[in-house]
Formats: sequence, structure tokens, C-alpha cells
Amino acid sequence: MEVSKLSGLKREDFQSTIQGKQTDLFTLVNKVGNEVCITNYGGALVAIMVPDKNGKIANVIQGHDTIKGVVESPEPFLSTLIGRYGNRICKGKFTLDGKEYNLAINNGPNHLHGGPTGYHARVWDAEQKDAQTLSLHYFSPDGEEGFPGNLDITVVYRWTDDNELVIDYKATTDKKTIINLTNHGFFSISGIANPTPDIMDLQCHINADFFVPIDDTSIPTGEIRAVKGTPFDFTTMHAVGDQIDADDEQTRNGAGYDHCFVLNKRQPGELSYAAKIFDPHTGRTMEVYTTEPGVQVYTDNWATGYPGQHGATFPRRSSICFEAQHFPDSPNRPYFPGVVLAPCEEYTQTTIYKFGVEK
Repeated sequence: MEVSKLSGLKREDFQSTIQGKQTDLFTLVNKVGNEVCITNYGGALVAIMVPDKNGKIANVIQGHDTIKGVVESPEPFLSTLIGRYGNRICKGKFTLDGKEYNLAINNGPNHLHGGPTGYHARVWDAEQKDAQTLSLHYFSPDGEEGFPGNLDITVVYRWTDDNELVIDYKATTDKKTIINLTNHGFFSISGIANPTPDIMDLQCHINADFFVPIDDTSIPTGEIRAVKGTPFDFTTMHAVGDQIDADDEQTRNGAGYDHCFVLNKRQPGELSYAAKIFDPHTGRTMEVYTTEPGVQVYTDNWATGYPGQHGATFPRRSSICFEAQHFPDSPNRPYFPGVVLAPCEEYTQTTIYKFGVEK
């Protein structure tokens, strides 16, 4: 039996046949001995094992310890890859070259995260290139979940010796389509536990002077609003919980934070710093870097305390997500950064989650 050294996850517990394909567990180990564990079902991250200020190793991402747990998770997007379109599309409708497309309605009146059988619920073809690199491939056929065009996607996870999880995305299409890929990691940098501690004391900085306000169904109003003077001002580091429940229309609409922040960029597509969190209890830090124009910050506002790995439980607001992406509902907002991919083009994205320690 092959058991992951630090996470204790058993490879055989992730081996099954789903959608006619084999699922498995892949463990990336860097030169300092820290681990990342990934299953090719949805590309789900199931463990990131890194030390705290005292050298204590813990898992800092929420996931499950069997393939059954991943497939049947109460949170279907738990730490998975998301596509063909991450985030929401108003009423599941968009028009491309004069033709209207209709998508699944799976979040109130709207479409969310590529639909119920999006990329989070697909078995990807996996190849572990070396001890620190996993390549995942998925062919998304024309019409899948209502999206046009055959989309050919490769996502590479790379775990560096500096405890950076680098995620590189590439995709091509044979027909004009829309695309907005992301990773929906539910990060708990204090370490998962029973119960996993809440994120209210986490210190957070976001490199964004503006954010995207939403209506009461979480669809952008169309405005790009300055964060200054609002509960969304993380331009100086402070606790996530300081204003999460402020008497503010936007925190009410998101039931906390569930908003896209417009990242400060010198030029479109540059790989640049997006955000940082620091846990004052363990000393762990996580920095986010991305080529994307935005990052959806979600404070796990709907979790119910459901079980995860090794008896851990995940209560409300026990994790925080930094989903690097284009803005929600962009296909219906022509003045947002474009999300259309044509056959002559290649979609690319790089996002990095870098883990560290401060005392």
C-alpha cells in the first residue's frame, strides 16, 4: 500500500474507474520534503503539507481522503479546477457572434463554475512528469454544458523547492468560445483540524484599489468601485474578520466576502503579486501571484461543518479562497476584460500560491 509520507493519504483510496477513466492520487515532493497531493478527479488538491513557525507540518488546504469523498463532497468545487467559465454568468445566457447560448442554472437564477458537470467533476488524463510536476489534460467537447467549441486544455501543477505551487494553464479551441479557468483552493493556513479554526484572525492584504460590486444574486452590477472607505479595503494588511459582517449592502449580498477584486497591474497579463495572508497563531503565510486581471476572494460563507480528511471538519468561514480569474459575467459586460477565445489563439494563465513562515 502506497501512503503519502506527510499527509497520510493512501493512494489506493483514490483509485477507481469513473467516466470510463482511472482516478488516482499523485504526490509531489520538493527537495525540502514538503508535499502536495492531487487527484485527477477535478484536478482536486487534497493536501498541501507545509511547516509552521515551530516546524510543525500540517495540511493547509481543505479536501477529502478518498475518491468517494471527493466525488460526493457537500462542496462540489472543494479545491478543484474550475471551467469552462469560473464564477457566475447572469441567468446562464450569453451571446457570441449573434447566437445566444444557454447554460445550466445552478446558483440561484444564474450559472456558476461551468455547471454541475464542469471541469471540477471530470476525470482528467494525468501524467506525473517528475517528483515535483503533474500534467493534467482534458478535452472538453463542443456543446459540453452548453459551451461552444472543442476546447483542449492542459493544466500543469509544479511544486517548487521554495514551497510555491505553480499552476500553468493552456487551452485552444476549434470554434470561438468563452473561457475563464481557475483553481478553487479552500485554504486553511492554520491547518485543518476538528473543527478547522475560522479565518477571522487571518491578516490579509490584497493588491487591488477597486472591486466588482454585486447584486443580491451575486451578479456584477456593472460598476467598478474603489475599495477606499469600504469593507473591501485590504490595501493595508488587517484581519479578515474586521469588517466581514459590516452593515454594508455588499457584504450582505455576498454573505461576507464573495467578490472579485480588480488587481493593480502595470500591464495586462503580467505575472504580479495579488494577495497575502498571514496566520498570527502559526506564523504561516501564503502569497498569491497571477497573470489574471482579478481574484475572487471567497470566505467560505456557506460551509456547514462537513467532514474532510482524517476526521477534520470544515465549519463556516474556516477557509479562504483566492480564485485568480477574469471578472464574473464578463460575456455580458463588453467593457470588462475579454474572455473570448478564437481558434487562432491560445489561452494561457499562470497562478502561484507561495507558502512561507514569519515569526
